Amino acid sequence: MTPTLAPQPRPIYLDCDTGIDDALAIAFLLATPGIRLVGIGTVNGCVNPAVAAANTLSLLATAGRDDVPVAVGACEPVSGVSRRGATHMHGRNGIGDVVLPRSRRNPVAGTATELLIRLAHEHQGRLEIIAVGPLTNLAEALYLDPELPRLVRRVTIMGGTVFAPGNAGKFAEANIAADPTAAADVFAASWPVTLVPLDVGAEHAFGETHRRELVSASGLTQQALAAMLDTCLSQCGKQFNTRRFALPNSLAVAFATGDIDPERAPTLRVCVDTSAGPRRGQTHFAKLEGAAGPAGSSAGGGGRAAAAAGSAGRAAAAAAHRAGNPGAPGQNPHEARVVLSFRHNAAPVLLERILTLALTPARQSVPAPARASVPAAAAASPVLTPSTSPLGRAPALARRQAEPVPA
Repeated sequence: MTPTLAPQPRPIYLDCDTGIDDALAIAFLLATPGIRLVGIGTVNGCVNPAVAAANTLSLLATAGRDDVPVAVGACEPVSGVSRRGATHMHGRNGIGDVVLPRSRRNPVAGTATELLIRLAHEHQGRLEIIAVGPLTNLAEALYLDPELPRLVRRVTIMGGTVFAPGNAGKFAEANIAADPTAAADVFAASWPVTLVPLDVGAEHAFGETHRRELVSASGLTQQALAAMLDTCLSQCGKQFNTRRFALPNSLAVAFATGDIDPERAPTLRVCVDTSAGPRRGQTHFAKLEGAAGPAGSSAGGGGRAAAAAGSAGRAAAAAAHRAGNPGAPGQNPHEARVVLSFRHNAAPVLLERILTLALTPARQSVPAPARASVPAAAAASPVLTPSTSPLGRAPALARRQAEPVPA
């Protein structure tokens, strides 16, 4: 009798800016069977990419997952000036001013873009990309390796808004607004793209009940997430008069893994406004009737050379890339599947999966993270919250954000 071979886990690369919503999404991925998180790249967003990488490494350490490589990505957009930061919701360190035990690991050598390209070649035709931050790293990967789209199985993006106003001004969603040129080029590439817009996540939220469930869990990761969630729920209460935290990033991740099903997800023409006007970063959608097929995505050697030459080089690489992808002035259209609604409330699915994290075989195969860096007073209460941390709140955060993260 021929033995049945177990199916190989699906390789997934996550590109993020590791705020609180990203932390929840990472925990969900770590607990999901049948997938393998082969790499995480960070980008400038809620915090700068070096701080985001430190947050990611610390969170992975709480789950005993020091096998996942983390790379620091782009700090500046392909074009324009960086204007990100979300201290009003995510705290100064991006994770609710919760101070986690610092990981013993450093980010891997090389950039997030280089990590993504390497993983795409290692997992040709199988790698799945999930992007829940600005799309700068993905765009730069396209400029460096024009063959990238054929190596990637699919791309899932949390970004844009369809029905509701934006959260980066009246018109744009923050991830797209942070780097509209990069977003336009990513949508124009010839890989299958699914977009999970910001406004779809409004009906799927964590509240006080979910926070209490995380508090009652025994795992260090869940305790950390509960402390982070408490910060953003408090901010939601102050700003929106409700202790509910929407979960668009986790929705995108759960959709990509196949754990939640869309109710409506048509294929639409997606255009990004890359003009210098007030609508910069706005996403426009149109039906496909009578529309031409998606443009190609090849870029010449000039794009490859220019991408390594700093911000001016990135702009030149983007221009070279778009020379083969003409679109309307200020916009670059492409077809994408756009999720407009989900069949069921995803919050229970997300919470249930995150609560199983400490029980997953992947974690059991990896030694638990050392607690040597945690003072004895903190060991009795494994999560160092802003109010209880013996390391101190502002001084610790100031030190951590001021310290360079080694390459």
